[in-house]
Amino acid sequence: MKALQFSVLLPALMLTLLTSCAQLHPPVMSEAGIAHHDHDALVRYYGDLAGEAKVKLQENKKLLEECEVHPYYFGWQGQDLRSHSSANIRRYEKILEESLRHVDLHRRMANEQKNRINQTDIDLERDFTAADPEYPGAEL
Repeated sequence: MKALQFSVLLPALMLTLLTSCAQLHPPVMSEAGIAHHDHDALVRYYGDLAGEAKVKLQENKKLLEECEVHPYYFGWQGQDLRSHSSANIRRYEKILEESLRHVDLHRRMANEQKNRINQTDIDLERDFTAADPEYPGAEL
């Protein structure tokens, strides 16, 4: 009987211990492993993503144009290739638009963050160079 109680209680105890040790709020990271507050890195990431989407968009547009100009090169697969290329064009246009929107957003956020840091630096310098020193005898 004691062995049965022990075999039931041990897994329950282990599960309780494991769940209590787990982090409740893991650090927030994007899909690319970039911290959400590193806006300069996010600008680079979304800029690279936009560049890749632009290249693939141009490739698919070129392929679609080739399918329309020379349909006899592709035979019965031409229609499938045209519809697939059209779908890819729509997809890459959407990715490009979203990536450029993210680049613009994170660039503005990075500039605001830098301005906030610069303003803090100016305020700190102003505090250290005050005309009336806080402590008497500090005019050495």
